[in-house]
Amino acid sequence: MARPIKETPILFGEDARRFEERMKNPPKESESDRRRRLANYRAALSMFVK
Repeated sequence: MARPIKETPILFGEDARRFEERMKNPPKESESDRRRRLANYRAALSMFVK
């Protein structure tokens, strides 16, 4: 049987400020990192196609 999902913790203070700042300004991905990520994604998908 599956375990129940725990409640999401609420952030306060400095943790909340840092989290909100990261959500507003996500890290940028370089073109080479993007190509590598998509190649890995396609390789993983190809394992599931008959």
